[in-house]
Amino acid sequence: MNVHLLLRWPASVALVFLLVSLLGGCGGGTATRPDTEDNQAMGPPDAVPKAEPKSKYGNMSSYVVLGRRYHTKETSKGHVERGQASWYGSKFHGRRTSSGEVYDMHQMTAAHKTLPLPSYVHVTNLENGRAAVVRVNDRGPFHGGRVIDLSYAAAKKLGVVATGTAKVEVRSIDPRDHGRVVQAPPPARLAHHRRVAGHFEDSAPAADDQLFVQVGAFDQLANAEELHQRLLAQVSDPVHIRPSAEADIAPYKVRVGPLSSRAEAEAVSRRLASLGLTQGVVTGP
Repeated sequence: MNVHLLLRWPASVALVFLLVSLLGGCGGGTATRPDTEDNQAMGPPDAVPKAEPKSKYGNMSSYVVLGRRYHTKETSKGHVERGQASWYGSKFHGRRTSSGEVYDMHQMTAAHKTLPLPSYVHVTNLENGRAAVVRVNDRGPFHGGRVIDLSYAAAKKLGVVATGTAKVEVRSIDPRDHGRVVQAPPPARLAHHRRVAGHFEDSAPAADDQLFVQVGAFDQLANAEELHQRLLAQVSDPVHIRPSAEADIAPYKVRVGPLSSRAEAEAVSRRLASLGLTQGVVTGP
């Protein structure tokens, strides 16, 4: 505003002009924050699954971090797990990932301890229902109890940035099947998973012909979760904790499955024994 011109006007005209100017300055649209998490929940777009060769780096048969050995999987097929997700951002932006690619915090990527690099997974935030498809191209997270480390972009889309961590479900995607999520549960069954903590089997009845390998039964949930995490690094089949109906007798059972046949179940049991784990017992639903 030209102050000198205003001083030359009659007092009444100057007052009206001043009021109009002040009101105009306060009415410049709705006060919004375009960078808030809610406004950014829709983008960027999900990663698009496609068949890719394994990366030259990051796919060693096993590796050791902080004194613990992790065994990488030959395939991501059928991989399903639940646990805590975390995220990593600007501190690592521009650095090399375990696959040799440069980490871009604005891309839909993630880090996982055992899945082949690269892999594609469908991640659902069980606390708010948001979901996204990400490309796994890095190793981690190595903090206890966490199953996947999301890029900043993926964490923002899933609503994890503000909270830092969230309970999620991670399901592998077969790129050869046009990005279909492998064994995705119907929405009614997903609602159950939102109500329980940890890596539990759904309470819906299993098919009569399904088989499982029960690897352990525990009084304490923490012990069951420890075995669950150990098995995830050793087998490619789904691993779950099943709450027992007999709560006073080892209420938490750790099982591998469902498996398609008794021969497959017995093969899994033998493999567990060869890895130094307790040879599991083949059971029904």
